[in-house]
Amino acid sequence: MGVIIFNAALLGLETSQRAVDAFGPLMLALDTLCLAIFVIELLLKMYVYRLAFFRDGWNIFDFVIVGISLAPAADGLSALRALRILRVLRLVSTAPRLRRVVEGFITALPGMASVFTLMALIFYIGAVIATKLFGSAFEEWFGTLGRSGYSLFQIMTLESWSMGIVRPVMLEYPYAWVFFIPFIMVTTFAVVNLLVGLIVNSMQDAHAEESNAETDSYRSEITARLTAIEERLDALIEQKKD
Repeated sequence: MGVIIFNAALLGLETSQRAVDAFGPLMLALDTLCLAIFVIELLLKMYVYRLAFFRDGWNIFDFVIVGISLAPAADGLSALRALRILRVLRLVSTAPRLRRVVEGFITALPGMASVFTLMALIFYIGAVIATKLFGSAFEEWFGTLGRSGYSLFQIMTLESWSMGIVRPVMLEYPYAWVFFIPFIMVTTFAVVNLLVGLIVNSMQDAHAEESNAETDSYRSEITARLTAIEERLDALIEQKKD
């Protein structure tokens, strides 16, 4: 984890031209050293676990991240070199708490897909209505289905929705609020909170499963110890009888 954090800070320094001019060769050497450590770590894991290495999703995750870092900087792959900062994501695979958060998020994806489908339907209906109602007067915002969808997304995020879009539209269409207010209530305050609830519930379930696993392990350990003590007491009793 220390190497990952150090390497992330190093990659951040590479965005500073002043730091590159002053310590360019040293930074390159340290970056190469960090990458070598990551490669050696992966090779050791692959040697120990053999084919079982690829049965763990987190090992595959580390393998892909380090593989991207090894891509050459020449030709059309130069953009991949910028993805070296993805190495910092290896913190997720090394920190149990971060792994639990990601696992909870992944567990929530099936439920989130249903919510996203509902959101897409609402946006499609809203975009069609907005284009029909406001497209002629506000072509820049609602002239096409795509523009309407983007404007509605801005409104959903509440970014300059009132003074930037809705109030100018209401100068031309005074009753436009009848459309925009229900749209905000449904998308921003209802559907988006459904996503938050799904993620929180999934993370709570993941935490509960981990706690149950720890409790079962602790109980098994205590049971084993009590059994060993009982066996010793039986042995002592037998010795006294003899």
